[in-house]
Amino acid sequence: MRRTFAGRKRGRIVLVVTVTIEIATEVTDELVGAFAHLVPQLSKSSPPPTATELDEMVSAAASDVLIARLDGAIVGTLTLVTFRIPTGVRAWIEDVVVDGSARGHGVGEALNQFALRLAGENGAKTVDLTSRPSREAANRLYQRIGFVARDTNVYRFSLDD
Repeated sequence: MRRTFAGRKRGRIVLVVTVTIEIATEVTDELVGAFAHLVPQLSKSSPPPTATELDEMVSAAASDVLIARLDGAIVGTLTLVTFRIPTGVRAWIEDVVVDGSARGHGVGEALNQFALRLAGENGAKTVDLTSRPSREAANRLYQRIGFVARDTNVYRFSLDD
């Protein structure tokens, strides 16, 4: 998927930016390096995945690792997890992160729109995600593209204890 953004803003010309979204099919040094750079921008408590862990993600039938490129460089990622349960096919968007230098160029929206289309192609009727309230720009994006907050409780059980 390619998206190009251009236009005028307050009498100035806005540069054309091409965002390319692809599904990672193999683990390369570039991919490992991109995750090493991006994951700390998402989580201070989780280390970036190793090449072996990335290979598990990329080769898993239930997950699609999407990467966003801007001018050829990986500047964002999103993991789409799709799986069957008794009530149908479920899809979750997890760990969306866009490099700070690429924010505001439509990268997050392009990643999410690609994931939504892919989830539909995989048979999902809905797609869920969670986002911390402190991620204000991300929450605005999700609402703008059609995500609706659900009236539900999210619980977590820690297995580390």
